[in-house]
Amino acid sequence: MVFSSLLFVYLFLALNLFIYSRAHTITSKNIIMLVFSLIFYSWGGPKYLILLAGMTFISWGMALAIHRFYEHRKILLILDCVLQLGLLGFFKYTGFLLGNLSAITGFPEVVPQIVLPIGISFYTFQLLSYVVDVYRQEVEPQKKYWLLLLYASLFHQCIAGPIVRYQDVERDMLHRVVKINEVDRGIKRFCIGLAKKSILANGCAVIADTFLVTDDLRSLADMSVLGLWLGVLCFMLQIYLDFSAYSDMAIGMGLMIGFHYKENFNYPYIANSITDFWRRWHISLSTFFRDYVYIPLGGSRVSAGRLVINLLVVWFLTGMWHGASWNYIFWGLYFFIFLVLEKFFLLRKFEKLPRFISHIYALVIIYFGWVLFKFEDLAALGTALKGMFGLNGNRFFDMQTGLTFSNYVFFLIFAIIAVTPLLKNIRQKIISWFKTRNIIPYPVYAYEIIFPVVLLILSTMALVGNSYNPFLYFQF
Repeated sequence: MVFSSLLFVYLFLALNLFIYSRAHTITSKNIIMLVFSLIFYSWGGPKYLILLAGMTFISWGMALAIHRFYEHRKILLILDCVLQLGLLGFFKYTGFLLGNLSAITGFPEVVPQIVLPIGISFYTFQLLSYVVDVYRQEVEPQKKYWLLLLYASLFHQCIAGPIVRYQDVERDMLHRVVKINEVDRGIKRFCIGLAKKSILANGCAVIADTFLVTDDLRSLADMSVLGLWLGVLCFMLQIYLDFSAYSDMAIGMGLMIGFHYKENFNYPYIANSITDFWRRWHISLSTFFRDYVYIPLGGSRVSAGRLVINLLVVWFLTGMWHGASWNYIFWGLYFFIFLVLEKFFLLRKFEKLPRFISHIYALVIIYFGWVLFKFEDLAALGTALKGMFGLNGNRFFDMQTGLTFSNYVFFLIFAIIAVTPLLKNIRQKIISWFKTRNIIPYPVYAYEIIFPVVLLILSTMALVGNSYNPFLYFQF
């Protein structure tokens, strides 16, 4: 079940909110959320619910043991990390490692195909952050197992983030209060995310998949140069609109019942450097690696050589986290190279140049980074990169590219506007205009009421009969 489905919006979520509103104590509210979360997670495979419950039990027990036997805390923390990362590694990387071993040595002859449990990368990191924070004495261990299971399985963010830290939601879990203004904000945020996904991200996906064919090298090699560039542009738009839409809906649903999740995106495509981009993109993952890997390694308060090693470790792990495939590792190392260059001299150079130059630089680097991210098959990756410069003997332009562009040109313009803060800034300026003149902004109020309703109607129309509705980050 995905957020952008009619089943979820009009049955699951509606039923959840209705039953939740009937509860009068925080305990009953939490039980309702736990039951719905377990149903939601088991929808994609009931057997993996046991894995989620088991990994939560390990972290629950280890956190209590760290608190009780503090003199042995380091051994207990290492044991928890080994168990949690070992389970993540088994499900996510066994096939990848054995596949590479088989390619080199011929053994094993048959590589086992292990199904990746949905959301395991996200809830593993959440549980790890919880145990580490208990180890650091930043939070008290949760004595009730079922409440920690609620934290790990909460359907708002269990499947595809954001990565929520226990210390950020502990108070909400135990003492949250639903406020009307936050419910209003939550509904608007959810509707914006739903429209962003069902209309914009899915529309970009159609164009991207038309040109970036991942399962037919011959067709990919025959794609025109401009067709490939258009396809990558649409994938660049799709992956942001897709993932940020999920975060918007998660944040919105949280506000509806009193949970406050931190922002996960801050218009990353307006960044003026790769350093700035990673402060704006998937913020919960970036801060996780910063706080639990980079800083413990010494951060930036080390020698230049050690700093490079610290960054290499972080970005190798960032690539690995995204998937068990070489292209993700190359993608992480690709950004590592530019982050190191910026750290040592590029950022100082950009300070002396007009901002639009550094912005163009960042967009170009990000653009080609998404080419690496798109193709797990390295042969397809090489074919696509060569084709973008006409090195496959492919045409520069063809009728398919022209027709696709002409049919979608206005859609693409709006999608590009949607990944910038332009509309948000216009709204703020209009409100500011009314306030400076002491005028009650009735048109703005009417817009605020009608806008989410219109988005919900448009999203419903887009989803009716639409079977192509994936979330890209489910695979991680």
